[in-house]
Amino acid sequence: MNDIAIELKGIDKSFGLVQANKNINLTVRKGTIHGIIGENGAGKSTLMSILYGFYQADKGDIFIDGRKTVIKDPNAAIASGIGMVHQHFMLVENFTVLENVMLGAEESQILTAGISKARDELRRLEEEYELEVDPDAIIEELPVGIQQRVEILKALYRGAEILILDEPTGVLTPAEADHLFRILEQLKAEGKTIMLITHKLREIMAVTDEVSVMRRGEMVATRTTADTSVEELAELMVGRRVLLQVDKGPASPGEVALSVEGLTVRDSRGVDMVKDVSLQVRAGEIVGVAGVAGNGQSELLEAITGIRRGVSGRVLLQGQPIHVTGEADPAELRHRGLAHVPEDRQHMGLVLKFDESENSILGYHDDGKYLNGVFLNTDAIREDAVAKIEKYDIRPPNPRLKTANFSGGNQQKIVLAREMERDPPVLVIGQPTRGVDVGAIEFIHKRIIEMRDAGKAVLLVSVELDEIRSLADRILVMFDGRIVGERSPETSEGELGLLMAGVEDTKEAAE
Repeated sequence: MNDIAIELKGIDKSFGLVQANKNINLTVRKGTIHGIIGENGAGKSTLMSILYGFYQADKGDIFIDGRKTVIKDPNAAIASGIGMVHQHFMLVENFTVLENVMLGAEESQILTAGISKARDELRRLEEEYELEVDPDAIIEELPVGIQQRVEILKALYRGAEILILDEPTGVLTPAEADHLFRILEQLKAEGKTIMLITHKLREIMAVTDEVSVMRRGEMVATRTTADTSVEELAELMVGRRVLLQVDKGPASPGEVALSVEGLTVRDSRGVDMVKDVSLQVRAGEIVGVAGVAGNGQSELLEAITGIRRGVSGRVLLQGQPIHVTGEADPAELRHRGLAHVPEDRQHMGLVLKFDESENSILGYHDDGKYLNGVFLNTDAIREDAVAKIEKYDIRPPNPRLKTANFSGGNQQKIVLAREMERDPPVLVIGQPTRGVDVGAIEFIHKRIIEMRDAGKAVLLVSVELDEIRSLADRILVMFDGRIVGERSPETSEGELGLLMAGVEDTKEAAE
């Protein structure tokens, strides 16, 4: 019997002058978990999009179970036994679990018989793969960990023998991530083949059998996971040795630079997302806010930075009030020394159709050094952009390139360079390394520590628990809109994970 599930031979793919994949060869054995890693822009997503039928390769062949296969669209991929669980779930939030699983795979116009059959099949899949979910639950009422199970069940319901998972733990608590890995092991035991795309090297080491490394569009190595290390994989990804631990000394906190007192923030649905939150950040320290996405962190940052109006409470910036319950002006706050790196760089941090140089001054374009009378000084702006590109290692080093053409990690560096180079006394950062590769993470972490050591106050929100523990001098944990605990960076991942899940008395829970 053929023990090869997937074989890619000589895959090439270009977008204009940019070659995303260059002569890619890859072999994935049946019944294994195979990791795919690489820097931002290395070509991982393009390669998986070709395998799932979103893109067509310019050159090369795909073999599934030893048979040459043309995958012209996702329907053809599904017909070939390939399923994909996307980083951002593809679920209809006001549908039930069962309705989402059936969507696009209905067998009857009347649906009654089809629904009954689907319910039986869903129950069988849940039992076989330990994916217990209430079939009648509404998606939007389920935690993200359960929603992810629904995505996996959707793929299995359609007969997937090969599962592609794209950054599957980005929105999970440590306990939920551990449960996902147990599910993957169960799927592997049942003969399924898993392809895991992640930038988290420790996850690769924990759960995969083999790992392939991409760099600048090429496949540079495949390793048996048991025979490699985090250090070797990081070096293969980046092409140089990478510092995997944050190197920092103790903090020297000064005066309170940012103070939040009894802040409550309501979202567009009228739901209180931030509930009576109080915190302080001092000059020369990093305060990290940990929590699973959707527990009020985003609304907290938006209220502090003037993007969203608060219901009650007050915020002080260097002792002076921010009108959080009125018309706080983000532009005014920037001029008062509050810099903001938003969680969503593409929708809130950048204008993707603008040149890199234009984005590098966005929000600060009224600064005199960028003006020639009442007009923008293009030469000065580009000269400034070139300096930032060099200092922050932004690739490609072209200030005239449209920002949409940069990888996610380099887009993040554009935002960081713009905000950090203003030398702000207070820096608010949301998800500093979301979707960023290991080399860029190292660089970004160093710059954040440098800001702290220069006496700046840093408020950091991240769903990456390792990142929070590495960078923060104090950790606040948010759950359901509240601060449910403050801990030191030495606190165990297990205790922080319990707090993130809403278990406030962690010592009692551990007993």
